[in-house]
Order: sequence, then structure tokens, then C-alpha cells
Amino acid sequence: MHGRAPFGHGGCMTAMDEKTVAFLTAPEGVERVELTHPWEAVTDAGARAELLSTQTGKVATYDHLDKAETRPVDRLVADASVEDYDALVLPGGVANPDALRLDKDAVAFVRDFVASGKPVAAICHAGWMLAEAEVVSGRRVTSWPSLETDLRNAGATWLDEPLVTDGNLITSRKPDDLPGFTNALLEAVAHGAAGTR
Repeated sequence: MHGRAPFGHGGCMTAMDEKTVAFLTAPEGVERVELTHPWEAVTDAGARAELLSTQTGKVATYDHLDKAETRPVDRLVADASVEDYDALVLPGGVANPDALRLDKDAVAFVRDFVASGKPVAAICHAGWMLAEAEVVSGRRVTSWPSLETDLRNAGATWLDEPLVTDGNLITSRKPDDLPGFTNALLEAVAHGAAGTR
């Protein structure tokens, strides 16, 4: 299956073995690097990645406004269970979360995942999904700057920082923030979500 990296860590078990990370996107409008960079980091570390979406088939990724590549969908979010995953990643791209937040199954999945206490990592415009799922009230988050008002209106404390971690929520602003975002994700998958500060 395309979600599993080759067994490349010398035969030794790591904290990432037997972990599965869900990536949730709409069928199109996904910012490519915000999907592929964390995906590759997760699978390179020995964990399994699964692509969830609202439709079967393939997801179309973009480099800003230009079509990039497609990725095969592993499972419909309507058929997914929080119990099957150790973390959830919400990539950005303007059109992606804007479409995703109209899907009741996707919104419910995000709401349930945050409530589970497992790590949820959202970057760029994916903060819209956190607002739609009503899970940011009283939480510290960041996002693409144009979402600041939406997130504040949803009850969040919005910060203009490359990485904001509050309990099981990991948020970043843009592709330039991916190194810190991905490192925080890997740490949370391997060792559990950070405590609320």
C-alpha cells in the first residue's frame, strides 16, 4: 500500500512503529507540500499514513493555484473511526478546508478526534476546520493570517507564530513553517500530545 514506507530503520522497533496517522482532505484544493511533507516524515519515521476524504478515487493537490499531483484516497471519512488512528493531520490550501467544512462527516470526525485527546495538527487554512468543529474555544492557535478573525470569533486566542501547541492541538501558519510543524507532529505521535500550557 502506498501509505507505508519501506522498513528502513535497521530492524529496530521505534516509537513510530504500529502508529497510523490520518490525513483528511477534500477531493481537491489541497496545498501539495502541506500534505506531502508531513506524510513523508511520518512514513519515513516508520508509521503508516492514510488519506481520508469525502469521496473515493483521488485527491487533487495544488501548488498554490496550479494543479500539481493526485493522491489515491484510502478511506472515506464517513467510514473512518477515531480509534483507528494515533493522530490527525489537516493540510491547508484555501479551497480544501472551505469544501471540507461543508461535509458533516468530516466536521464530526475532527470534533471527535480533538475530543479524544489524540494529536490534531492543522496548518494554514485548515484552521477553518477547527473553527467549524467548534474545538478552539479557550485554545491557543495560529493559522494563515486571513483566518485570525474567524478563529477569534470561534473563541480561540490567535497568535502570529510559526508553531503553536496547546494540548493536543498543533497549528502552524504556512508552508514555511512546515519543519517545526512536522517535528511537533512526529513528537506527538511518538510520545503523546503535549500538556495544555
